[in-house]
Amino acid sequence: MNSFLSDLKSLFKYLIVYQTAKTARIAKGLEGFKNKTAEILMHRRGRMQKYFFHASMLGLVTIGLVSSGIFGSDAIVVKSFPGVGEPDPTVIETFDPNASGLSLKALIDFKTSVSEKPRSEIIEYEVQNGDTLSTIAEKFGISQDTIKWANDMESKDSIKPGQKLKILPVTGVAYTVKSGDNLESIAKKFDTGSQGVLDFPFNDVPDDQKLAVGQLLIIPDGVPPEARATPRPQSRIAFSTGPKTTFSAPGGGNFMWPTSFQMISTNFAWWHPGIDMANRASPGVAASDGGTIVVAGWPDNYGYGNRVVVDHGNGYQTLYAHLSNIYVSVGQKVSRGQIVGQMGSTGRSTGTHLHFEIRYKGVALNPLAILR
Repeated sequence: MNSFLSDLKSLFKYLIVYQTAKTARIAKGLEGFKNKTAEILMHRRGRMQKYFFHASMLGLVTIGLVSSGIFGSDAIVVKSFPGVGEPDPTVIETFDPNASGLSLKALIDFKTSVSEKPRSEIIEYEVQNGDTLSTIAEKFGISQDTIKWANDMESKDSIKPGQKLKILPVTGVAYTVKSGDNLESIAKKFDTGSQGVLDFPFNDVPDDQKLAVGQLLIIPDGVPPEARATPRPQSRIAFSTGPKTTFSAPGGGNFMWPTSFQMISTNFAWWHPGIDMANRASPGVAASDGGTIVVAGWPDNYGYGNRVVVDHGNGYQTLYAHLSNIYVSVGQKVSRGQIVGQMGSTGRSTGTHLHFEIRYKGVALNPLAILR
């Protein structure tokens, strides 16, 4: 009897050890799968996004059909949409700037539209009765000139019902790569920065930046040579030495220009959560406000390259990317104007510049709305 109980005890002990080890292996495998998935989605700063978006949309449509009453008995929206019943207490607000006194209107001009989903391709639109170039441009969130350039139009009034128009996903131009082209030559041709072409998530530019002949590129904010009747105004030049002007932001942020630059080569956009300040002289980069270093180095394979992230302790964080040298370490306290690194071209970059971001509680804000 004692032998039987001893054997039974040993069996249970073995089963517990076996099950614990198996559970640990499964958890490790799931963690590895999650990390690999995140790496694939972030690789090349959005190259895989269109596939992810398409799969996500298909999944949402499937869920909607199953739970909408077509195949099920319940509606997908129940007392949670504005104007339908009472507010749903289960809805969690992830970003409440008013709780800390932050006024979003002072930072970003939000505008409600029918759809905020990013579009990756050029679509065709049929002109309807009552349409004008301005109403079509406003409908798709692009400039009137973008429509004119894409459709070889000489007059902004030369549209009529039934006419088919090519509509680009963003303001700018579309360009088909020719033999001998590279990012720099294309950007120069269309009077814009090459970094913006590289960063646009639906331009399939390889890491070595070698373009394929016949490849279609979207050139954000590009202007055709024949349309440049007058030169663009020269960009603001800032200085990282001497008197430092401080700019106040709602919620307690006080920021300064982090470096000197010759031009802003890429502006803030939904596909580019910061601004790029270019300067071939590779000047020093200063902390825009005082805080604690939370990232210093190149911790992953993402396109930021060498970077520094400063946590300012008030909900704000600033990021300084593509640095050639880093002069601070994680955990170090820095003051406003203290040099944290040197401008460079590491990571997914086309030239010497600083990619600068300001985030409030994880939400990317347009630095120009604060610094100007």
